[in-house]
Amino acid sequence: MLEGEDKLINRAKKGEKECFGQIYDHYTPQIYRFILLKVTNRYEAEDLTHDVFLSAWQNLRGYKSQGFPFSSWLYQIARNKVIDHYRTKKFHANVDELDESAVKLVDMTENNLEKILSLEVIQKAMRNLGPEQQDVLIMKFIEDLPHRDIAATLGKSEGAVRLIQHRALNALREQLGDRSADGESE
Repeated sequence: MLEGEDKLINRAKKGEKECFGQIYDHYTPQIYRFILLKVTNRYEAEDLTHDVFLSAWQNLRGYKSQGFPFSSWLYQIARNKVIDHYRTKKFHANVDELDESAVKLVDMTENNLEKILSLEVIQKAMRNLGPEQQDVLIMKFIEDLPHRDIAATLGKSEGAVRLIQHRALNALREQLGDRSADGESE
């Protein structure tokens, strides 16, 4: 969370572009990384990230804090932009083109799946997951968001998010042949 975020948001709502600029600077890397993992093309990810923040700026006056971080609202916009992108493009992301340096990873499981398998293998396996499962895994293990924030972004309960995560990890384990790791986190 950005220090003094509530004040910045309130000032940005009043039209202070510099305040929104600080919010933009703080959240752009996270939102870009999330989108890049979904579309895997840098140019498209940059365009969609721009669209997210343009939409956020245009709709900021309607934003109301509901006890969740501002980033949850941005992720929700980003998720919708990616969905719209695929609706209009009608093609699937090529995870093979993803630049590994653009992604920061955290431990996926207690057995640290990252050390066992290469990022490329995991990316290929993730292509077989549904979009919602991909979103949950990216937000949880790449962006390191708590279940509460993911639930707010997806409009689901924390229990539903945990179930989606559990099923997604089981599906990955099945694809990757690793059934021994325990995927519960947090």
